[in-house]
Parts: sequence; structure tokens; C-alpha cells
Amino acid sequence: MKTALTLSGSIRKGSENRKLQLHVGRKLAEAGVDVTNLDLTDFPMPIFNEDLEPDNVPEAARDLAALWRSRDIIFIATPEYNGGLPPLLVNTIAWLSRQRPSPFRQAVFGIGGVSSGKYGTIWSLSHLRDSLSKIGALVVPGLLGIGPAEEAFDDNGDPVEPAIIRKVETMVHDLTHFSRG
Repeated sequence: MKTALTLSGSIRKGSENRKLQLHVGRKLAEAGVDVTNLDLTDFPMPIFNEDLEPDNVPEAARDLAALWRSRDIIFIATPEYNGGLPPLLVNTIAWLSRQRPSPFRQAVFGIGGVSSGKYGTIWSLSHLRDSLSKIGALVVPGLLGIGPAEEAFDDNGDPVEPAIIRKVETMVHDLTHFSRG
């Protein structure tokens, strides 16, 4: 059985990206994947600073890297801040990119995001895909940008637009059929 982690780059209460994270997690589970939905508040890390290495690397970075290395699939839902990635996600990726062996070379990655604007995190997803690819991640080709957020999900946390439902189905298919070989 394949295994997956899902996470959100937003830890805000009522986060639309957390809704997307959990929705994709449910869909992966329905596809037969053993899913763990992470909350980044469980992995506190200081702002990345090379001066902390090698003696003061946060235990959370080591633990999270070990989790990432142990999974076949990782799905990241991210908001968009000023056309880029949120600081929480940037910091998480920075700390993980310093761990050895690399936690980015085992899993297949999927990315998505929800924003209040009509462009649905297109810019932040472009940045995230670029960053992940540069550090060795295999990111499936789908783009799961959703916006505007206020109209995106029903009361159960499921997408309401048929086009978004199809994009989630494609993402789940790609994540369960792509392989690092």
C-alpha cells in the first residue's frame, strides 16, 4: 500500500488551504493510500540560519525529514502571500533541504493552493514547483490552483466547482500512478 503525507503552508484557524489538504487526503485514502495529515504547528522550527548548523538543528526538522523520507506521496497545499510562498513553508523547506539524506528524493509531490483572488495561487505554485524541483523533488504536472476561496468549498470541505473536482481527481490519479522508479 502506498503511503502519503499531506500538509498546509497555512496554520491559520479556518484555513482554506487546510480544507484543501484534508480534501486531497480523503481522496487519496479513497484511492487506497495510507494517509497522514500533518499540521506544521507540530514541527516548530526557528527561522533558518546556517549558524545553527550542525549543532543546533531543530529536532522537528530531523523528525519531519524522516517522515518525508518514509512516504511515497507528499501533497502540499499553500496560500499565496504577495505573489509568493508563505514564510512558514519557505522556512520548512529550507530546514528540510539541509537534512541528509535528502527528504525530497523519495516521494512524488503534488502541489495545490487556495487564495482569495481569482488566480488561485498560480504564482506561489510556480515558485513552489521551481523550488521543489531544484532540490530534487519529482512534482506531478497538475496545477491545483483554487480561487476565490470564499466560494471554493461546501460545508463538508469539498470543492463545489466541477472543474476543481476534476483537477483533484487528476491530481490523485497522478500522485498514485507516478513513480520515482
